[in-house]
Amino acid sequence: MTSPLVRVHSLTTRVEAPVEEVFEWHRRPGAIHRLMPPWMPGEARVEATDLADGTAVISLGRGVDWVARHDPAGYEAPHLFTDRLASLRPLSWTHRHEFAADGPATLITDRIETNVIGRMVDRMLGYRHAQLTGDLAAHHRTYAAGKTLTVAVTGSSGTVGRALVPLLTTGGHRVIRLVRHAPEDEGERRWDPSAPAPDLLDGVDAVVHLAGASIAGRFTAAHKAAIRDSRIEPTRRLAEAAARSGVRAFVGASAIGIYGADRGDEVLTESSAPGAGFLAEVVADWEAASRVDGPRTVAVRTGIVQTPAGGALRLQRPLFAAGLGGRLGSGEQWLSWIGIDDLVDIYHRALLDETLAGPVNAVAPEPVTGRVYAQTLARVLHRPSLLPTPALGPRLLLGKEGAEEMALASQRVEPAALAGHEFRHPSLEAALRHVLGR
Repeated sequence: MTSPLVRVHSLTTRVEAPVEEVFEWHRRPGAIHRLMPPWMPGEARVEATDLADGTAVISLGRGVDWVARHDPAGYEAPHLFTDRLASLRPLSWTHRHEFAADGPATLITDRIETNVIGRMVDRMLGYRHAQLTGDLAAHHRTYAAGKTLTVAVTGSSGTVGRALVPLLTTGGHRVIRLVRHAPEDEGERRWDPSAPAPDLLDGVDAVVHLAGASIAGRFTAAHKAAIRDSRIEPTRRLAEAAARSGVRAFVGASAIGIYGADRGDEVLTESSAPGAGFLAEVVADWEAASRVDGPRTVAVRTGIVQTPAGGALRLQRPLFAAGLGGRLGSGEQWLSWIGIDDLVDIYHRALLDETLAGPVNAVAPEPVTGRVYAQTLARVLHRPSLLPTPALGPRLLLGKEGAEEMALASQRVEPAALAGHEFRHPSLEAALRHVLGR
């Protein structure tokens, strides 16, 4: 009998995939990472290796762990697995994951009995079901169906890498993380950016190259050198190594900074001319460094990524949540953005869609002005947007050049090369509500 202090939360969703496939998705490495909301505290430190009796550990910070043990008595493949909280008494948490065939589709029911109060549990369930539905749809698209690759990834510990790697592994792909430290397991290989080992990419079908020094910071001579030096030559050497090893696809990170800091109201597509300025020059050279004979090459020109796990939203969210947020500068500058899940979908497509090559604008189809962005974020967080940040603020933090090329940049970018692409969140408000659990 349920304790009066324990409440039952449940959600049922129909997904367009057979029950065996949906259950197998949950068994693969990365599932817990794809299902953890980015707005919740914690980071998955240990994944359960077996849904029947494995253990998962989520680090909540400061030495506090959420330990979830799977219950063999609550396991029946492919219809049920159960985990229970084994730490943090007196909290209680029993989570039943139920799967029922519904014709060719599956009814997924998450049922949680817990004394954790508040709306957090319901928000989490909504996020999980949206993620699973979107991920399964991505794996079922025409260009992805039936294909499995071995993919080498640089920058796997960054904001994009932490979302992309589990999307790939839950789709059945093998991921090899290229790291600079000594490998810790068979999923890692040591990569020296200045001299990649001859066998670095043996057995690899495709490369995703995400590594590069952060552009955030004052544009001093040293910072600009770090931005450039971490991108151009390491990319050229890795692309050449990919060509020598017979890699079929080389997908490299790029940025809409290639179009320059201020193009007014001009609609920018992949065929638009590069702009002027430090970032435009670096990005142009970065893309050129990846172009070698052999692999199909895709340059993912990324807009402003929306996730509280990193980037601009991670910095802005606390200010807006406190009611202190507002537009930057005039607010009339164009902001071309992309939700984190749509971004990793584009990388996923770039790896598997053999018709996609060259530059690809990884931006949502509906850019907004800075003023509209601030108003939308404030509305999602139920806060006012009354305190504009004058242009002087970013200039004090980033310097004049850094502020103009990043915080105050205006680029109205269109994803023309992705015509017909299915975005999970084409509108800003939908994207923010998803990643912020609102």
